[in-house]
Amino acid sequence: MGMNLSLWRRRRVLQAALTLVPATVLAAENGVSDNLVKLGMSGPLSGPNGAYGRAMKEGIEAHLANVNGRGGVHGRRLELVALDDGYETEPAVANTRQLIEREKVFALLGFYGTSPTAAVLPVIEAAGVPLIGTISGAEVLRKPSLRHIFHLRASYGDETAAIIKNLVTVGIRRVAVLYQDDGFGEAGLQGVKRALEAHQLAPVATAAVPRNAVDVSAAVAVIAKADAQAVVLVTLYRPTANFIKQMRAAGASPFFVALSPVGTDQLIAELGAEQTRGVQVSQVIPRPWGDRLEVVREYKKVLTQYAKQVQFSYYGLEGYLNARLVTEALERAGRNLTRERLMTALRAAPFDLGGYRVHFANGSNAGSNYVEISVVGASGRILN
Repeated sequence: MGMNLSLWRRRRVLQAALTLVPATVLAAENGVSDNLVKLGMSGPLSGPNGAYGRAMKEGIEAHLANVNGRGGVHGRRLELVALDDGYETEPAVANTRQLIEREKVFALLGFYGTSPTAAVLPVIEAAGVPLIGTISGAEVLRKPSLRHIFHLRASYGDETAAIIKNLVTVGIRRVAVLYQDDGFGEAGLQGVKRALEAHQLAPVATAAVPRNAVDVSAAVAVIAKADAQAVVLVTLYRPTANFIKQMRAAGASPFFVALSPVGTDQLIAELGAEQTRGVQVSQVIPRPWGDRLEVVREYKKVLTQYAKQVQFSYYGLEGYLNARLVTEALERAGRNLTRERLMTALRAAPFDLGGYRVHFANGSNAGSNYVEISVVGASGRILN
C-alpha cells in the first residue's frame, strides 16, 4: 500500500463518520454554490483594538487567496465577508445575524474576544452555523455542550498555569493581577488564582480596567503599593503599555507577564522596544518570524505574495492557521458539503497544520493546549 498506514486509517475513520450523517441534512446549504463557499468573520477592524482584527483578517485572506489561486476546495472558490464590531458585544451580535441571515455565510471563523463571542453563541447555536477559531481562552466557551464552536488556541487556564509555574520556579511568590473588567479579564483572573492556589499562594493585589479603556491610573495606585514581585496582565496592548509606563514612573519594577491576547508585536509598537524589554508574554501560536515550522515558512511566503502591507505578527499567523484549519476541514468534508459534514470532519481525526497540531478529541471543542513563554529582548526582538 503506497499510503502511510496511520493516514489511511484516519481517512477510513472520517469516511465512516461521514456516512453516518443522515441523508436529510445533505440538502443545499446557505453559503455553498457550485463554485463558491462563503465564510464570515466579526472582529475589531477599527477603534483602539483594530490592529488585532486587521492582522487576523489579513492572515485569513492571504491563505484564502493562495487556496483560490490553486483552484479552491473541490472546485469552489472561498470568499470572506468580514464585519467590524469594534470589540463590542452588541455590534458582534448584530454582525453575526447579518452574516447568517443576510450574507448567508456557510460558516464563521476568526471571531474576537470572550464577551462578544459569548454573546453570539445563542445565535450560532440556533442557526446551526459552526464558528471555527476564536480569540478567547475562556472556559465558558469550551463547554462540550457547545457543539457548534471549535477553538484553535489553548485556554486561559493553560496560559496562566504556564505563567505561574514559570514565576514560582524562579522564586517569585508575590504576584499581582491587572485584568480587563469583562469576560476575558475575569477568566484570566480566575486562572491566575487557581494556578496560585496550586502553590498555596494568592494574589497580593488585583485591579481592573474597563474594556476599550486606556486610563489605568487607579490600577497603578493599587498595585504599585502592593510590593509585588510580578504582575500578570490580563489586558490588551494599550492599557498594558500605559500601565507599564506608569508603574515604572512610580518607581515600581516588578516582572510584567502578559497573556497572549495582548499582542506582543502591537505592545512593542505601542510601548517602544526599550520600554518593552524584559516583558514576558505567554504565546499560544508559534513565533511568526521563525523558520522551524513549515506553516510559519508558508505563512511568510503567502503573506508576502498576497497581502497589501506585509507585517508578520502573532495575530496574522493565528488568522492564517485558522483559515488553513477551515480549508483542510472543507477538503475532508468532500464535495457534497453541509455544515454537519464539516463539523464531523473537524472532529473525526487530528489536523497537522504544518507543525501546529489541532485535535478535537472525545467530543471536546478545544483543539490545542500549546503554550510557550516568550521574552522581549534587545531592540524589540521576541525570544522563546
